[in-house]
Amino acid sequence: MKEKIKVTAVSYLNTKPFLYGLFQTKMDNFIDINLDIPSVCAEKLKNGEAEIGLVPVAIIPELDDVHVISDYCIGCDGAVKTVGIFSNVPISEITHLYLDFHSRTSVQLAQILLKEYWKITPKIIPATKGFIDKIQGTVAAVVIGDRAISLLEKLPYFYDLGKYWKNHTGLPFVFAAWISTKPQSDHFIKQFNIALKTGLDYIPSLIKILPESAFNLNDYFTKDISYEFTNKKKQALELFLEKIAIESTSLVGE
Repeated sequence: MKEKIKVTAVSYLNTKPFLYGLFQTKMDNFIDINLDIPSVCAEKLKNGEAEIGLVPVAIIPELDDVHVISDYCIGCDGAVKTVGIFSNVPISEITHLYLDFHSRTSVQLAQILLKEYWKITPKIIPATKGFIDKIQGTVAAVVIGDRAISLLEKLPYFYDLGKYWKNHTGLPFVFAAWISTKPQSDHFIKQFNIALKTGLDYIPSLIKILPESAFNLNDYFTKDISYEFTNKKKQALELFLEKIAIESTSLVGE
C-alpha cells in the first residue's frame, strides 16, 4: 500500500470546514493529517516533516520548492474578527506591543500596518505563553485564532488586521494557503479540491456537530473567513510577500 502523504494543518476553528470535507470524502485514506498551531505547521513544512501544509504564507520565501495546490485558502475580504491588536487604549496611545508567537504572518501584517497605515512605533515585544494576561495600560498585543474570540468582549479596543489591510490596500488578505513542497499529481489535486469544497458546502452540517458557542459560527465561516483563493487574493499575497521581502532587506542593511 502506498504510504500516506504527510499533511499539517492549522488547528484553529477556521480550518474545521476543510477538515470536515477531507474526512467526509475519505481523503484521510490518502493523507496523514496532523493539526498544529500555524508556526509549527510552517516549521514542519520547512523541515520536511510534512509534504503538504495549510501554512502561514510568510513561510513561502523560506521554502526551496513551492506548489500552491488548492483553489482554497484561509483569507478574508475585510474584517476577519480573529486576527488583530487588542488594547485598553486607542492605538495611538499604545507604547508596547506583544507579538503573538502562533503565526509570523499575522505578526508581519501587524508590523506593516503599524508602519504604513497607523505610522506608530510602539516597542515590540516577542510574546511567550501567558502574554495575553499582560495586556494592560498602554501595553497591547497581537492575538490570533480561537484565543482572540474570547477577548472580543473583554477589551475595549480591537483593531482587526483584515479590516485595516483592506483599508490600506483595497485588497483582501491571505493568512494561510495549501502549499506542497513537492509536485502533486493532477488527480490528487483535483480530489483534494473537491474535498475542501465539500467541507465548505456542508458548513451548516458542520455547525450542528460543533460545540455550542455564543460566537456566531455561521457568520464566521460564511462572512468573516473568505475561503476561495481568488485572483484578488493572489494579488494580495504577492503584495504582502513583496512588502515582507522589502522589510527583510531593510533589516539586513541596518
